[in-house]
Amino acid sequence: MSCPPCPKCNSEYVYQDQSQLICPECAYEWDPSEVEEDDTPEVKDANGTLLVDGDKVTVVKDLKIKGSSQVIKIGTKALVRRVLDKKDHELDCKVDGVGEMMVTAKFVKKA
Repeated sequence: MSCPPCPKCNSEYVYQDQSQLICPECAYEWDPSEVEEDDTPEVKDANGTLLVDGDKVTVVKDLKIKGSSQVIKIGTKALVRRVLDKKDHELDCKVDGVGEMMVTAKFVKKA
């Protein structure tokens, strides 16, 4: 009997203990009969379009950078590195001319 790889660390050394599957590398235990739910957060832009990792977005409003006198102008492009499940800043982006920063999804639109 072959077991599926570990959903946490993708280890192939998974073994079964009664009804549970166990990964010896990260010590994660799960029940294979449970329905696997998707852990990716659903984050939508200003227009309601779903954003995912790797999307290119455009800023729809001038944004002040906290702790700086710099401003991100409307129309500035950014690349979404990661979509996070946070309340205020959901997007980890690389913003053109500014660098890496966290951005709130309601202030961008998908390019």
